[in-house]
Amino acid sequence: MKYKSNKGFSHSQADKIGVLVTNLGTPQAPTKQALRPYLKEFLSDPRVVEVPRIIWWFILNLIILNIRPKRSAEAYSTVWTDEGSPLLSITKAQSNAIAKRCKEKYGDDVIVDFAMRYGQPAISDTIDKMLANGVRKLVVLPLYPQYSASTTGSTFDAIANDFTKRRWLPELRFVNHYNDRDNFIEALANKVRAHWEKHGRADKLILSYHGIPKRYLMNGDPYHCECHKTSRLLAEKLGLSHDEYMTTFQSRFGREEWLKPYTDETLKGLPGKGVKSIQVMCPGFSADCLETIEEIGEENHEYFMEAGGERYEYIDALNSDEEHIDVLFDIVQENLHGWTVESDNSVRAGLAKALGSEV
Repeated sequence: MKYKSNKGFSHSQADKIGVLVTNLGTPQAPTKQALRPYLKEFLSDPRVVEVPRIIWWFILNLIILNIRPKRSAEAYSTVWTDEGSPLLSITKAQSNAIAKRCKEKYGDDVIVDFAMRYGQPAISDTIDKMLANGVRKLVVLPLYPQYSASTTGSTFDAIANDFTKRRWLPELRFVNHYNDRDNFIEALANKVRAHWEKHGRADKLILSYHGIPKRYLMNGDPYHCECHKTSRLLAEKLGLSHDEYMTTFQSRFGREEWLKPYTDETLKGLPGKGVKSIQVMCPGFSADCLETIEEIGEENHEYFMEAGGERYEYIDALNSDEEHIDVLFDIVQENLHGWTVESDNSVRAGLAKALGSEV
């Protein structure tokens, strides 16, 4: 059969509305064996690496996948928990919290679940489950505040690719970004304020975002601009002057130029400029993960202190904080506006009753 149908499907099945929360992904274990297929899926995505496919196939399969899995596994092992990777457990908690809010407001009409762009739970598997439970209208909420083709765009690709294989497509609403929402900025600001109340302020607040190649910016990707807008709005909320904060970009890969200034090089240079204490926040990450915990919390901490820094603090991501769930639930509510299932279900029930059978 060319197009997928739902097992056990009935035309009289009650319609539901679905909310699919997505994030980047995670390996299933902190091992070389688990990292290899995860990295292959991730780095094979043409949205992530825009290099001619034939050339990249050789680089990826003959070099990167023979070197990087072991190194990445060692890094993951330092952040792994009893619940798996932090990104997995936090995204699950966020999804559950949104589901609880939806249950309170919409009853059983709205189903909330989560999936990962790479790894498990897979987007296609989660959509299978949601459609089997009657979802006919779907909101997709990628947990990337700032849009980039390599993250949000890639998530849309996965959804669209899944839909090309289905017989009956649900109505779709897709959240592109939420980088400048006032309640999102306020949640970030309150996170910083709470840290200041407990630990005091530092010489400078570093706002570090995941990097992308500069070439993507020059080709029209709005990510760089949206990161700077988030930083500017956050600084305004906090009353920071221009010299009291910086926007930097982390996690570059390969030899080409990426968005600057680079976080690691910035932190190595600040002590020599008289900046001895810093606090680092990652406003582009909805959940703490390997990048924030290991790269920012540990690796870059070492760079700064070895360069002569005296105080380095990482401010956690919003994670499943109540105020963050408020933001995400508000986004969901806005995208559910105008959608109901009662009328559709009453029509189906009436037809089934009139015909004396499923329709």
